[in-house]
Amino acid sequence: MNPEIQSNRTRALCGLAPVIPVIVIRNAERAAGLAQALISGGLPVLEVTLRSDAALEAIRAMSAVSGGHVGAGTVLTPDDARRAKDAGASFAVSPGLTDRLIAACEDLALPLLPGAATASEVMRAADAGYHMLKFFPAEAIGGAPALKSLAGPLPRISFCPTGGISPAIAPDYLALPNVVCVGGSWIATDADVNAENWGEIQERAHDAARLNRR
Repeated sequence: MNPEIQSNRTRALCGLAPVIPVIVIRNAERAAGLAQALISGGLPVLEVTLRSDAALEAIRAMSAVSGGHVGAGTVLTPDDARRAKDAGASFAVSPGLTDRLIAACEDLALPLLPGAATASEVMRAADAGYHMLKFFPAEAIGGAPALKSLAGPLPRISFCPTGGISPAIAPDYLALPNVVCVGGSWIATDADVNAENWGEIQERAHDAARLNRR
């Protein structure tokens, strides 16, 4: 799968809801319940970061929940991509982009949402065939104003900004012409996941799913 086709698929996934929950899960036994709460709340696209020993098992469990599209985040190497695909991930998310990662995801037919923080990084990704990108770390590198400034010179590039985004500022990003959705960790907090507060998580997901896009 070439990068342009990958990017079309990630763009379609990003268009399914205004927010993609960014999840760090440390106990895979809670993964299915969490996925059900998020999907039932109206957020079908989920990113499980590869930042815990339980991540791959969680992806496997979440991928079995009907109606969801589960991706692997913090994919840094070809091995990360292979393990994510084997666990059932339907897409990969990376904070950046390397030639080795491009080749691996192409070989695996695994759609990739690569990260970019500067105009040069965006242009390099575009040269490689990627037009749907992660803007990361969004708040630390200028937030919505910085991302808005990229829309003029790079009008064909769309973004999913992540990093420091809260429900209070998510609408500022979603109002931008080059933003399809945002990524956020506020929906499934560690405390609520550990306590299996699925009702509260579902309600938070419902509120996020109702955020207005441009």
